[in-house]
Amino acid sequence: MSASPSGLLGHMEDLQDLAIIERPIRRSLKTAEEIDKLTVDEDLNDIERAVYLLSSGQDVQRASVVVNLPNLVRQNPAETFRRVVPKVREVLHVAGVELQLAAASSFLTILQDDIVLIQTHTHSILQIVLLNLDHRDTAVVSNAWLETLLAAVDVLPKETIRQEILGPLVSKAQLSQSLQARLASCRILGKAATKFESAVVKKELLPLVRSLCQDVEYEVRSCMCRQLENIARGIGMEHTKAVVLPELVELAQDEGSTVRLAAFDTVVNLLEMFDSDDRTHVVFPLVKTFCEKCFKADEAVLASLSFQYGRLCHGLSGSFSEEQHLWFLEFYKKLSVLGLQLENGHCESQAYPLELERKYETVRRNCAYNFPAMVLFADPKCFLAELYPTLSSLCHDPEISVRRTVADGFHEVVKLLGPNVHYVHKELVELLQDESLEVLDALLNSLQETLELATSRGEGAGSESKVSVPDLIPALAAAEQKAAASLRWRIYEKLLRSYACLPRIIAGDQIYFRFLQRMFTIVTTTNVLPVQREAARTLCVFLRYNRKQEQRQEIIGKVVEQLAQGKSYWNRLRYLDLCEIAMELFSKSYFCKYFLVPALELVNDPVANVRYKLCRMLPRLKACIRLPGDKHLLQQLEFCVRKLLCREKDKDVVATVRKIVLDLDKMDITEPYHKRHERDLLDQKKETEEILLLEMEQLERQQTDGKLTIDKHTEKKRRDSKTGLSVTKSMSGSTSGATLSTSAGKEMKKAKLARSRSLSSHPSTSKMVNSEKTVKVKESGSCPAMGKNTLLPINDDTLRSHHFSTASTSMSPITSSSSMPVLIRSNTTNSTEHRTNGPKDTQSRKLNVQRKSNSFGMQSGRD
Repeated sequence: MSASPSGLLGHMEDLQDLAIIERPIRRSLKTAEEIDKLTVDEDLNDIERAVYLLSSGQDVQRASVVVNLPNLVRQNPAETFRRVVPKVREVLHVAGVELQLAAASSFLTILQDDIVLIQTHTHSILQIVLLNLDHRDTAVVSNAWLETLLAAVDVLPKETIRQEILGPLVSKAQLSQSLQARLASCRILGKAATKFESAVVKKELLPLVRSLCQDVEYEVRSCMCRQLENIARGIGMEHTKAVVLPELVELAQDEGSTVRLAAFDTVVNLLEMFDSDDRTHVVFPLVKTFCEKCFKADEAVLASLSFQYGRLCHGLSGSFSEEQHLWFLEFYKKLSVLGLQLENGHCESQAYPLELERKYETVRRNCAYNFPAMVLFADPKCFLAELYPTLSSLCHDPEISVRRTVADGFHEVVKLLGPNVHYVHKELVELLQDESLEVLDALLNSLQETLELATSRGEGAGSESKVSVPDLIPALAAAEQKAAASLRWRIYEKLLRSYACLPRIIAGDQIYFRFLQRMFTIVTTTNVLPVQREAARTLCVFLRYNRKQEQRQEIIGKVVEQLAQGKSYWNRLRYLDLCEIAMELFSKSYFCKYFLVPALELVNDPVANVRYKLCRMLPRLKACIRLPGDKHLLQQLEFCVRKLLCREKDKDVVATVRKIVLDLDKMDITEPYHKRHERDLLDQKKETEEILLLEMEQLERQQTDGKLTIDKHTEKKRRDSKTGLSVTKSMSGSTSGATLSTSAGKEMKKAKLARSRSLSSHPSTSKMVNSEKTVKVKESGSCPAMGKNTLLPINDDTLRSHHFSTASTSMSPITSSSSMPVLIRSNTTNSTEHRTNGPKDTQSRKLNVQRKSNSFGMQSGRD
């Protein structure tokens, strides 16, 4: 097949492109002359080679010598300082930034090395360091050498510092020196003040300090002001009031905002150095004036002011009057809503320039950072009236960074509130439901502690005294759904890890129906391995503290069915991961009873990865078997090992099995006794807890059954009472109807006669009425009606006897003797009279009354 011209042209263009690509590669190769320059005689020793490379080598070779300088000093310090260090000093005059930085690091290492005789060689090193402090590259090189000098002050003797450093420092601090030299002098003074006694600092350093505090450049005044903290600690508390405090007061009124800010920060850092009188009469007016000036006209300083505000209030709280305390609290409230306007109960940002808006956001973020300190400052008892609106505003701030900072310190607020933690339940739920995952991520850092404190009633309360947080469970479920829908699996993993505390927070049934099933779904469906494993751990924790045997059996059955016996090898691998977690959480007996056998059955798994993981777990599985009770399990495990040794074909699994077999044989021999004893004690503790959970479950079930029995008995009594009243009403209704059907005159006479007879015969039946307390019948002589003069009982036995007597009377005029004792036992007492003749009399009377009432009812019906 012939190639077309267009195809050949395309190949030629590709070749030309390759040629262009190769040209830079050829140019980058070293020529023979360059290779000769880089070649060093192998017969030279380390010192000679270093001198040769510093003299005629290239920059890369010189840099390698400078980096290796500490090793040369350790090997041969005398020759190195005599021949190599002078060469390094010459090279540094024309060296670049990389070589300068390497030299600063190497000399710092030499000064900190104990092997070197500092008294002998320090002078030459410090001369090089001080010489390069004035390097033209002030941003990088000079700062690197300055940091080297400051670090060297910590390891150098006092006399060396006084002679080699403080001597040249006097000249460098003069106004005639460069700005960089005076700034370096400020930092050196602050560092050296911590090395000397108070008298030395006051005599030799304070004059330079005052001079630099009055420097014409605001950068120098600001730098020296920040070093006054070290000066104050060097001269002590007595001289601080007389020397340092006046300088701070003057600098706090400086025209430069950076100087005022440095003075404010230094005052905050030195609060413990001032007595109560100074705090009240000097520091408070100073700080108040500074805050008011910044709030009105200096937004740039507000960021640092708001950051230090918590420390300031905490440090001055012991010296405040009530009015001063209230002023600082109100000023904090103003800072927390700076740049916002309140509309419809929510804070919304106003339209500002972007730079100013960012400054206001920083101020509010710092206020959120200092909120726990302000809760302590305002007293947690006054939280609801003083700071709750501020917390609500910060939680609803339009900027994510502010809400994230609030969430990060929310556990501290909850801890401070104690028994009043219910004040912030709403804010906790809102932070859990925040639209930003960054806020949720910050809240998850201490979510377990937050939830436990939020549901407790304060210190000293027992585990049963838990309070419920409204809408907490939906908020937790919504947070899980939001994290699951995102791609930030680390936040999801952290959230599932935090859910392990839920058994101590909410009821077991709520966990079972709202979270446990969800954890199982995550294990079986999520593709992210860390999330799956964390969900499996949380699932095991839920299972560990579940008190209902039926629910535990159901979950374990689903785990075995869908994981251990699942169709996907991925799920079977997750079952082995779950077994590793279960061995940590459950006792050996519990694990062997529910998890071990399905794990051993995976020896027949068709996927080699599953068998490989099982092989690696065999020593831990064997450690869970307790003899002689679990002898059958040990035999099954040994059978699995033999099966793997005989039938396994995968080379990785075979190699692992052979290695594991040796480990299994050495388990009981190589393990120390104390470790085995500690493990047995821990397992015994787990088993005791599991038995206690079962006993609690049985006790709760018995209490529930007893309560149900009592409720049923009460309901039955209520129904029986209603039935008795209905029977009474029906009987009274039928009797009254029969009475009205007769003539008016005769019936009125009979009724009067019946009433008179009943009243006359009532005392003669007093013994019977007193003995029969459950049934009271007032007889009416010739009138058989029982409507108004009959009180029926409302207990179950009397009702049953009443229905039984009515049925027997309607069936035959004579009641059987077998049924009579039932009526007597239910309606008689232990009276002596009724034990002898009472039953027969009572029986005859009852039968007569029933016959009369039945016959009268039949007659009235016919009428």
